[in-house]
Amino acid sequence: MMSADGWIDVHTHLNFLKVAPDEALASARAAGVSRFITIGTEPADHPVVLALARRYFPEVSCTLGVHPHEAKKFDGTVADFIERNAADPEVAAIGEIGLDYHFEGHHEGHHDGSPREVQKEAFRAQLAIADRLGLPVEIHTRDAEPDTLEILTEFKGRIRGVLHCFTGSRWLAERALDLGLDLSISGVVTFKNADDLRSTVQFVPLDRLHVETDAPYLAPVPMRGQPNQPAFLPHTARFVAQLKGVSEAELKAQLTSNARRTFPKVQ
Repeated sequence: MMSADGWIDVHTHLNFLKVAPDEALASARAAGVSRFITIGTEPADHPVVLALARRYFPEVSCTLGVHPHEAKKFDGTVADFIERNAADPEVAAIGEIGLDYHFEGHHEGHHDGSPREVQKEAFRAQLAIADRLGLPVEIHTRDAEPDTLEILTEFKGRIRGVLHCFTGSRWLAERALDLGLDLSISGVVTFKNADDLRSTVQFVPLDRLHVETDAPYLAPVPMRGQPNQPAFLPHTARFVAQLKGVSEAELKAQLTSNARRTFPKVQ
């Protein structure tokens, strides 16, 4: 196993990849990625991500949480499962949780969404779990910035973590930073039409940034159009280093420090 001095992919979905985890992790190691947080999104995949993390720990950690699209599946039984298992060393955070109004009123596969009030209730309940357990959070927000910030403000000073795959406004970035949350940047930053995001990344302090793949989604240029995988993380990282005007080595050292501060179980 590679020593823990490579890149850290703070948000990936090993159970959604087009290749087997063994193959994906081997490719990632060869590309210089040494730590991975694989994300829980709904009750059905919680046992799956737990099993992956237990199999590959400490290389792989996981999160437990219910994505806003799946918020209608969040109930007391799910909350109990998350709370019961989240103390395990393999569980790095509560996530991915948050609000997503993008598919509201649409029915596109599993993206048929959950009603706004149901999303808000699940979001608050899971933030409260993170608060009780002293765990960080991985937050998903899309087309829901004011409500996301309103709820996060209720927990000001009580939670830490990241807004994952950040593509929001500079307003959201500034408010999130004020609340003590960091921003995690995906391959979207390399896309041709992402000028606003690049501008935001340039103003965010280096010690408040993370990089992620969100694999198998959002492969960075020059791999765009392929299913994403953790091995592609260095493409995004190198791009961010150029944006920030720092060397790749300096960025890696800072992002590693950021990840270990934000997710203390990832070492």
